[in-house]
Amino acid sequence: MAKSKKYVLECFKNAAGNISLACEKAGISRMTFNRWYKANKKFKQDVDDVRESLIDLAESMLLKNIKDGKTAEIIFFLKTKGRERGYIERIETVNKEVSKFDELTDEELDAEIEKQENKCRPNEKKK
Repeated sequence: MAKSKKYVLECFKNAAGNISLACEKAGISRMTFNRWYKANKKFKQDVDDVRESLIDLAESMLLKNIKDGKTAEIIFFLKTKGRERGYIERIETVNKEVSKFDELTDEELDAEIEKQENKCRPNEKKK
């Protein structure tokens, strides 16, 4: 017996947007859900609306927690919404192996270049 799309959407809503749980509850396959999603504009729009409402809910909870002074939520918000103001983590890498190639002789430079080229071609037979 085919389940109605309306019932499946209700299951999807109750499963907080989890397709697998919604399909299990509704008694349909995930393949059926995906086929309906691709083929039926109304069903697709309804599914997308459920997803958007879940994002709205999460944003509301985030803002509530920010107002309650919860540090992790404040940091998360600033890292995502305050990037233009400099609230972003940056990873700086420092190359600790600094060579002074300008102090090497031509022969030493040639030897260093050959050594580096050999590292790039380890499987090549040497002549």
